[in-house]
Amino acid sequence: MDRGYKEDLAYIHDVGFGTFATQSAPGLLEILRQKGIEKGLIVDLGCGSGIWAKSLTEAGYNVLGIDISDAMIDLARKKAPKANFQTASLLKVEIPKCNAVTSIGECLNYQFDEHGLTEIKQLFARIYEALRPGGLFIFDILQPGSLTVSNPHQTYYEGEEWAILLEKEEDKKSSTLTRKMTIFRQVGELYRKSEEIHSVRLYKSAEIAKELRQVGFRVRIIRGYGELTFRKAHVGFIATKVS
Repeated sequence: MDRGYKEDLAYIHDVGFGTFATQSAPGLLEILRQKGIEKGLIVDLGCGSGIWAKSLTEAGYNVLGIDISDAMIDLARKKAPKANFQTASLLKVEIPKCNAVTSIGECLNYQFDEHGLTEIKQLFARIYEALRPGGLFIFDILQPGSLTVSNPHQTYYEGEEWAILLEKEEDKKSSTLTRKMTIFRQVGELYRKSEEIHSVRLYKSAEIAKELRQVGFRVRIIRGYGELTFRKAHVGFIATKVS
Protein backbone atom coordinates (compact mmCIF):
# COMPACT_ATOMS: atom_id res chain seq x y z
CA MET A 1 0.00 0.00 0.00
CA ASP A 2 1.12 3.58 -0.66
CA ARG A 3 2.34 5.87 2.13
CA GLY A 4 0.48 9.04 1.40
CA TYR A 5 -0.59 10.82 -1.73
CA LYS A 6 2.14 11.17 -4.35
CA GLU A 7 2.64 14.28 -6.49
CA ASP A 8 0.06 13.76 -9.24
CA LEU A 9 -2.73 12.42 -7.02
CA ALA A 10 -2.10 15.19 -4.47
CA TYR A 11 -2.48 17.79 -7.23
CA ILE A 12 -5.67 16.17 -8.55
CA HIS A 13 -7.16 15.82 -5.08
CA ASP A 14 -6.55 19.53 -4.50
CA VAL A 15 -7.98 20.85 -7.77
CA GLY A 16 -10.67 18.23 -8.32
CA PHE A 17 -11.76 16.97 -4.90
CA GLY A 18 -11.28 19.90 -2.54
CA THR A 19 -15.00 20.61 -2.33
CA PHE A 20 -15.48 18.68 0.92
CA ALA A 21 -12.91 20.75 2.80
CA THR A 22 -14.14 24.00 1.27
CA GLN A 23 -17.78 23.31 2.12
CA SER A 24 -16.90 22.02 5.61
CA ALA A 25 -15.02 25.16 6.64
CA PRO A 26 -17.97 27.47 7.53
CA GLY A 27 -19.62 24.81 9.70
CA LEU A 28 -16.36 23.92 11.40
CA LEU A 29 -15.61 27.56 12.19
CA GLU A 30 -19.08 27.90 13.67
CA ILE A 31 -18.51 24.87 15.92
CA LEU A 32 -15.29 26.40 17.22
CA ARG A 33 -16.92 29.77 17.88
CA GLN A 34 -19.97 28.25 19.57
CA LYS A 35 -17.58 26.58 22.01
CA GLY A 36 -15.79 29.85 22.69
CA ILE A 37 -12.66 28.96 20.72
CA GLU A 38 -12.06 32.16 18.76
CA LYS A 39 -8.25 32.24 18.70
CA GLY A 40 -5.16 30.20 19.56
CA LEU A 41 -3.55 27.11 18.05
CA ILE A 42 -5.54 24.58 16.02
CA VAL A 43 -3.76 21.35 15.05
CA ASP A 44 -5.04 19.82 11.80
CA LEU A 45 -4.20 16.13 11.44
CA GLY A 46 -4.22 14.94 7.83
CA CYS A 47 -4.22 18.53 6.58
CA GLY A 48 -3.95 17.58 2.91
CA SER A 49 -3.37 20.51 0.56
CA GLY A 50 -4.18 23.11 3.23
CA ILE A 51 -7.71 24.16 2.26
CA TRP A 52 -9.02 24.02 5.84
CA ALA A 53 -5.76 25.43 7.22
CA LYS A 54 -6.15 28.46 4.94
CA SER A 55 -9.70 29.06 6.22
CA LEU A 56 -8.44 28.87 9.79
CA THR A 57 -5.61 31.36 9.28
CA GLU A 58 -7.96 33.74 7.48
CA ALA A 59 -10.24 33.54 10.53
CA GLY A 60 -7.36 34.55 12.82
CA TYR A 61 -6.25 31.18 14.23
CA ASN A 62 -2.72 29.83 14.49
CA VAL A 63 -2.42 26.52 12.64
CA LEU A 64 -0.15 23.49 12.66
CA GLY A 65 -0.96 21.12 9.81
CA ILE A 66 0.27 17.51 9.79
CA ASP A 67 0.25 15.15 6.82
CA ILE A 68 2.20 12.04 5.90
CA SER A 69 2.40 13.11 2.24
CA ASP A 70 5.31 15.36 1.24
CA ALA A 71 3.40 16.32 -1.90
CA MET A 72 0.37 17.45 0.12
CA ILE A 73 2.57 19.46 2.50
CA ASP A 74 4.22 21.21 -0.47
CA LEU A 75 0.79 22.28 -1.73
CA ALA A 76 -0.37 23.31 1.74
CA ARG A 77 2.62 25.61 2.32
CA LYS A 78 1.76 27.48 -0.88
CA LYS A 79 -1.97 27.63 -0.18
CA ALA A 80 -1.75 28.65 3.50
CA PRO A 81 1.57 30.49 3.97
CA LYS A 82 0.56 31.81 7.41
CA ALA A 83 0.24 28.26 8.80
CA ASN A 84 2.99 25.90 9.91
CA PHE A 85 3.20 22.42 8.43
CA GLN A 86 5.02 19.20 9.20
CA THR A 87 5.36 15.95 7.30
CA ALA A 88 4.62 13.16 9.77
CA SER A 89 2.28 10.32 10.62
CA LEU A 90 -0.73 11.58 12.58
CA LEU A 91 -0.42 8.44 14.70
CA LYS A 92 3.14 9.27 15.79
CA VAL A 93 3.55 13.05 15.66
CA GLU A 94 3.98 15.01 18.87
CA ILE A 95 0.90 17.18 19.38
CA PRO A 96 1.59 20.52 21.10
CA LYS A 97 -0.71 22.20 23.61
CA CYS A 98 -3.64 23.60 21.63
CA ASN A 99 -7.24 24.77 21.77
CA ALA A 100 -8.56 22.29 19.20
CA VAL A 101 -7.55 19.38 17.00
CA THR A 102 -9.28 18.64 13.71
CA SER A 103 -9.05 15.76 11.27
CA ILE A 104 -11.28 16.32 8.26
CA GLY A 105 -12.01 13.91 5.41
CA GLU A 106 -11.78 10.40 6.91
CA CYS A 107 -8.09 10.81 7.74
CA LEU A 108 -8.20 8.37 10.68
CA ASN A 109 -9.40 5.61 8.37
CA TYR A 110 -6.39 5.65 6.07
CA GLN A 111 -3.89 2.87 6.53
CA PHE A 112 -0.78 4.74 5.41
CA ASP A 113 0.41 3.58 8.83
CA GLU A 114 -1.22 0.22 9.51
CA HIS A 115 -3.34 0.52 12.63
CA GLY A 116 -6.47 -0.57 14.46
CA LEU A 117 -8.51 0.50 17.46
CA THR A 118 -5.56 0.14 19.84
CA GLU A 119 -3.54 2.76 17.96
CA ILE A 120 -6.63 4.94 17.53
CA LYS A 121 -7.22 4.94 21.29
CA GLN A 122 -3.58 5.85 21.90
CA LEU A 123 -4.01 8.79 19.52
CA PHE A 124 -7.17 9.88 21.34
CA ALA A 125 -5.27 9.85 24.65
CA ARG A 126 -2.47 11.98 23.20
CA ILE A 127 -4.96 14.46 21.79
CA TYR A 128 -6.80 14.64 25.12
CA GLU A 129 -3.53 15.37 26.90
CA ALA A 130 -2.59 18.09 24.38
CA LEU A 131 -5.92 19.93 24.53
CA ARG A 132 -6.51 22.69 27.01
CA PRO A 133 -9.59 22.31 29.27
CA GLY A 134 -12.69 22.90 27.17
CA GLY A 135 -10.74 22.09 24.00
CA LEU A 136 -12.30 20.29 21.04
CA PHE A 137 -11.39 17.34 18.86
CA ILE A 138 -13.49 17.49 15.68
CA PHE A 139 -13.20 14.76 13.07
CA ASP A 140 -15.06 12.38 10.78
CA ILE A 141 -14.73 8.74 9.81
CA LEU A 142 -16.02 6.25 7.27
CA GLN A 143 -18.04 3.30 8.60
CA PRO A 144 -18.73 -0.18 7.15
CA GLY A 145 -21.34 -0.14 4.39
CA SER A 146 -19.84 2.82 2.61
CA LEU A 147 -19.97 1.06 -0.76
CA THR A 148 -23.67 1.13 -1.66
CA VAL A 149 -23.35 0.21 -5.34
CA SER A 150 -21.75 -2.87 -6.90
CA ASN A 151 -18.84 -4.41 -4.99
CA PRO A 152 -16.25 -3.97 -6.42
CA HIS A 153 -17.26 -0.73 -8.10
CA GLN A 154 -15.46 1.02 -10.94
CA THR A 155 -15.86 4.67 -11.81
CA TYR A 156 -14.12 7.45 -13.71
CA TYR A 157 -13.36 11.10 -12.99
CA GLU A 158 -11.78 13.72 -15.23
CA GLY A 159 -10.80 17.37 -15.15
CA GLU A 160 -9.18 19.80 -17.54
CA GLU A 161 -5.70 18.27 -17.31
CA TRP A 162 -6.28 14.98 -15.50
CA ALA A 163 -8.27 11.78 -15.26
CA ILE A 164 -8.62 8.95 -12.73
CA LEU A 165 -9.87 5.41 -13.13
CA LEU A 166 -11.01 4.28 -9.67
CA GLU A 167 -11.90 0.81 -8.43
CA LYS A 168 -13.30 0.46 -4.90
CA GLU A 169 -13.82 -2.83 -3.09
CA GLU A 170 -15.11 -3.32 0.46
CA ASP A 171 -14.12 -6.43 2.41
CA LYS A 172 -16.82 -6.86 5.04
CA LYS A 173 -14.89 -9.51 7.00
CA SER A 174 -11.87 -7.29 7.59
CA SER A 175 -13.84 -4.01 7.52
CA THR A 176 -11.53 -2.51 4.93
CA LEU A 177 -12.11 -0.53 1.76
CA THR A 178 -9.46 -0.67 -0.96
CA ARG A 179 -9.18 2.10 -3.53
CA LYS A 180 -7.12 1.31 -6.63
CA MET A 181 -6.41 4.36 -8.77
CA THR A 182 -4.92 4.71 -12.23
CA ILE A 183 -3.97 8.35 -12.62
CA PHE A 184 -3.34 10.43 -15.74
CA ARG A 185 -2.01 14.00 -15.48
CA GLN A 186 -1.08 16.24 -18.38
CA VAL A 187 2.55 17.32 -18.39
CA GLY A 188 3.30 19.50 -21.42
CA GLU A 189 1.66 17.90 -24.43
CA LEU A 190 1.67 14.40 -22.96
CA TYR A 191 -0.08 12.62 -20.11
CA ARG A 192 1.87 11.00 -17.27
CA LYS A 193 0.44 7.77 -15.88
CA SER A 194 0.79 6.56 -12.29
CA GLU A 195 -0.98 4.21 -9.91
CA GLU A 196 -1.81 4.30 -6.21
CA ILE A 197 -3.55 1.86 -3.88
CA HIS A 198 -5.07 3.18 -0.65
CA SER A 199 -6.37 0.90 2.09
CA VAL A 200 -9.03 2.33 4.40
CA ARG A 201 -9.99 0.71 7.72
CA LEU A 202 -13.72 1.13 8.42
CA TYR A 203 -14.77 1.86 12.01
CA LYS A 204 -18.25 1.84 13.57
CA SER A 205 -19.30 5.12 15.18
CA ALA A 206 -20.26 3.35 18.42
CA GLU A 207 -16.79 1.84 18.89
CA ILE A 208 -15.09 5.17 18.16
CA ALA A 209 -17.38 6.99 20.61
CA LYS A 210 -16.61 4.36 23.26
CA GLU A 211 -12.85 4.83 22.88
CA LEU A 212 -13.22 8.62 23.08
CA ARG A 213 -15.25 8.40 26.29
CA GLN A 214 -12.78 6.00 27.86
CA VAL A 215 -9.99 8.57 27.60
CA GLY A 216 -12.23 11.27 29.12
CA PHE A 217 -13.96 13.07 26.24
CA ARG A 218 -17.58 14.15 26.22
CA VAL A 219 -18.83 13.02 22.80
CA ARG A 220 -21.44 14.23 20.34
CA ILE A 221 -21.97 12.42 17.05
CA ILE A 222 -22.86 14.65 14.08
CA ARG A 223 -24.08 14.06 10.53
CA GLY A 224 -22.41 17.01 8.88
CA TYR A 225 -20.49 20.25 9.31
CA GLY A 226 -22.95 23.12 9.21
CA GLU A 227 -24.90 23.03 5.95
CA LEU A 228 -22.72 20.21 4.58
CA THR A 229 -24.43 16.85 5.15
CA PHE A 230 -22.35 13.66 5.14
CA ARG A 231 -23.15 10.83 2.76
CA LYS A 232 -24.21 7.37 3.92
CA ALA A 233 -21.79 5.62 6.34
CA HIS A 234 -19.89 8.87 6.91
CA VAL A 235 -20.14 10.26 10.45
CA GLY A 236 -18.53 13.03 12.47
CA PHE A 237 -17.63 13.65 16.12
CA ILE A 238 -17.29 16.64 18.39
CA ALA A 239 -15.26 15.47 21.39
CA THR A 240 -14.83 17.94 24.24
CA LYS A 241 -12.18 17.85 26.95
CA VAL A 242 -14.20 18.54 30.05
CA SER A 243 -13.01 21.60 31.96
